[in-house]
Amino acid sequence: MKAPAKARGILAVRADAGGEVRALITGVNAAFEEFKASQAEKDKQLSKRFDDIVTTEKIAKVDASIAALTTALDEANTKIAGMALNGVGDDADPRSEQEREYSAKFDAWFRTGDDEREVKALAKAGGIKAAYSVGSESDGGFTAPVEWDRQITDKRIVVSPMRNYATVQSVSGQGFKHLYNIRGTAAAWVGETDARAQTDGSKLAEYEFAFGEIYANPAASERILEDSEINIAAWLGGEVNAEFARQEGLAFISGDGVNKPKGLLRYDAATETALPAAQRHPLGPVTEVISGAAAALTADGLIDLIYDLPEDRSQGGALYANRKTHSVIRKMKDADGNYLWQPPFQAGQPAQVLGQPIRELAGMPDVAAGAIPIVFGNMAEGYRIFDRVGMSVMRDPYTNKPYILFYTRKRVGGGLWNPEWLRYHRVAAAGG
Repeated sequence: MKAPAKARGILAVRADAGGEVRALITGVNAAFEEFKASQAEKDKQLSKRFDDIVTTEKIAKVDASIAALTTALDEANTKIAGMALNGVGDDADPRSEQEREYSAKFDAWFRTGDDEREVKALAKAGGIKAAYSVGSESDGGFTAPVEWDRQITDKRIVVSPMRNYATVQSVSGQGFKHLYNIRGTAAAWVGETDARAQTDGSKLAEYEFAFGEIYANPAASERILEDSEINIAAWLGGEVNAEFARQEGLAFISGDGVNKPKGLLRYDAATETALPAAQRHPLGPVTEVISGAAAALTADGLIDLIYDLPEDRSQGGALYANRKTHSVIRKMKDADGNYLWQPPFQAGQPAQVLGQPIRELAGMPDVAAGAIPIVFGNMAEGYRIFDRVGMSVMRDPYTNKPYILFYTRKRVGGGLWNPEWLRYHRVAAAGG
């Protein structure tokens, strides 16, 4: 019995994706073998005190090729995971009848500005919350339909790496606070008939995560919107995605927590100590492991970094660094002359360093004295991103005629969830 046409098409897409991944893995492995051979040739030349410029340039080109292939492989794996996550191949429309009707009315309002009352009525009747400015219902903003919000979020997952690795949680309140158990329960040994004095109990501490409002304000002419051929959801998603991705990428790594998420690298001991006690993370700063050299990475430093995490906190751990740092690590060897970096050997797996996955995270610092170019650990347990439920869109036909502005906003928060699952790798000499 033949599969339905749609299912056959999806199977073909998945088969093509699998073939693409296999081809990329083959390419990465072949390029890495060429890289090792070229590096070996350069080592021979250096031992003769003659640096072959041609060989050096060849190594640089092959290294760049490995980086590009590895990035493409990561993107392909992300797309395959996304297809599985979103249930590609399911013919059933998961939306309710109210959601489908709301989506149709929203599209009409988006194009013409008409049916504003109907959109409000449907939002209330269908349980879809209309998202206005805080404390006001006069600005005419509406929550984007479910599939619009999902489409934009999916695109942001691809282009904002932290959304791939951290835990993403939807919240509906003004912010998010979490209670941490900082332990403290005491116990004592007693005899059979000895008195049992009261012992200390565990203490709880509250921590409030930093939130900010991220927005984009794309414009479209009335004529474009009147064209029934345009895919409004795809257009809005593309316009909003570029701005959101840029802002989020910076905030999730280095944001100071003022009207924005607090970034991954803002929880070192010096930064936390400078804060008022009430604003510090209850579980303390992220522990640092030094590289062992004043301005460089070392093999011993990476080993120390990986083994500094306790066994019960190392599960799901990975190394996170930017592309330039990947290139530095790719050239490093252990005491026996073996490369620390090894290419992936099957679909769905990243490259490895010392047996641990290494992932690209744009926005991380380059290798330099005093910098933190690498973070190691389980990012899903260590860092959390909070999405305020519902993407709000406001239609403005007055400010810039004949263009229609679409002020699109969403509140986003983020911060360190649990420092026990992460380690910073700071470039510094021992005793420095």
